[in-house]
Amino acid sequence: MAISAYTRDEVAKHNTEDSCWFIVDSKVYDVTDFVDAHPGGEAVLRQVAGTDATKAFYNLHRHEVLQKYKDLCVGTVEGEKPQVLDPQPGDLSQVPYGEPTWLTPQFKDPYYNDGHRRLQKAMREFTDKYVYPEAQECEDTGRYISQEFIERMAKAGILHMRLGPGKHLHGVNLLDGAVQGEEFDYFHDLIVSQELVRANARGFQDGNMAGMTIGLPCVLNYANDPAFKKRIADECFSGKKKICLAITEAFAGSDVAGLRTTAEKTPDGKHYVVNGTKKWITNGVWCDYFVTGVNTGKGLSVLLIPRGDGVETRQLSTSYSKAAATAYITFDKVKVPVENLLGKENQGIHVILANFNHERWTMACGTVRMMRVIVEESLKWAHQRLVFGKRLIDQPVIRQKLAKMIALAESHQSWLETITYQMCNMPYKEQAKHLAGPIGLLKMSSTRAAHEIADESVQIWGGRGLTKTGMGRNIEMFNRTYKFDAILGGAEEVLGDLGVRQAMRFMPKAML
Repeated sequence: MAISAYTRDEVAKHNTEDSCWFIVDSKVYDVTDFVDAHPGGEAVLRQVAGTDATKAFYNLHRHEVLQKYKDLCVGTVEGEKPQVLDPQPGDLSQVPYGEPTWLTPQFKDPYYNDGHRRLQKAMREFTDKYVYPEAQECEDTGRYISQEFIERMAKAGILHMRLGPGKHLHGVNLLDGAVQGEEFDYFHDLIVSQELVRANARGFQDGNMAGMTIGLPCVLNYANDPAFKKRIADECFSGKKKICLAITEAFAGSDVAGLRTTAEKTPDGKHYVVNGTKKWITNGVWCDYFVTGVNTGKGLSVLLIPRGDGVETRQLSTSYSKAAATAYITFDKVKVPVENLLGKENQGIHVILANFNHERWTMACGTVRMMRVIVEESLKWAHQRLVFGKRLIDQPVIRQKLAKMIALAESHQSWLETITYQMCNMPYKEQAKHLAGPIGLLKMSSTRAAHEIADESVQIWGGRGLTKTGMGRNIEMFNRTYKFDAILGGAEEVLGDLGVRQAMRFMPKAML
């Protein structure tokens, strides 16, 4: 039906059994053929037929619903223009605190340059167009990430960027030249991490090749044979093969020195024979390679184990989506070539610990960005929801909750950027010495802040904050899943202790 202009009197006539029209934000909608399919029932639409339903609509729905059913719009109100913004893929949020300050025009910052801004724009568009639809479908159905989507990310260079700065990025086409691999730094890395989590699907967030992000660096940094390293890297960066990190066991989580999976050499010295189990392994269900922590008698070692005879994986049911492919893995007399050893035998603890800083920092990036998403959602809701004849935002108690949420989100973004700046200006060995503690404390504090924001947001949203569908789905998802970041990569208590113990090593004796 062609888009036309109608007077309000003309719209008012369409309130019969055969014709149901109404107005939302100066746009005219014909829902005559939709009333039977309306999720809230036919009566809800009949009650507003022929009227301006703007206030009633926004008291129950977000603006995105209108975008979903835009084919029902048949015209506009004569002489009027819509007032509500209609966001397009790639757009920045106009909500106060909906973006970090460096993306807000009126603020200046010392960290981000034009290359960072180009990458942010390209990543925002990619996420809105491709990641969000894939993420929402996987989150809702529990299906794993599609090969088509993996290859799309590979072609765009996103799989390369997920691992952070390094030679693996040199000469790679990154989002059609948004940034050069040689100039890619940890602020670019932060941008990639924070834009990807805007897909608002915590299970898919881990299902989106998180195993590669924390597993492949062990191969790039510690493979002993350059040809072996190149083959594995090429396979994984192309998306043809998948890889994950398999360290945690039922017997040992943060205590990696307590691993019980064993690897014994065959008499001819050409293979290791691996026996044991791993638990809570992200992406493990469908991976081809497992970067595996094993006990080799005199210490911990790390092997790259390909899927094959003796390797079995099964899905674990957790409180977030099955899209993460969280696995329980059994290794039963698995023969692994000695060439698959990463690093040195019995010195694998260095392989594992070297990877932790970036993993924990990446998780903090995601947590802090999701905190901001919840702040933005709650600010929108507080301005549109009417309770006892007033908007929620007009209630002092709601403003106090929002103030707390905003302060937590902003302060942790600032702390994150401070640490990121140090990462950009500190050699890798110095990072391990000086930043392991601060990164651990940042992750610990971020997940504590997430706990507070999840709690306050549910109180603001009420029943909608506990419902997996509808307006409050992001609030429900965050409240249900923020705890994953408080456990994965090191529990809060372990990381807090790490931060204090590192500080103790630099405590001057003269102060005692």
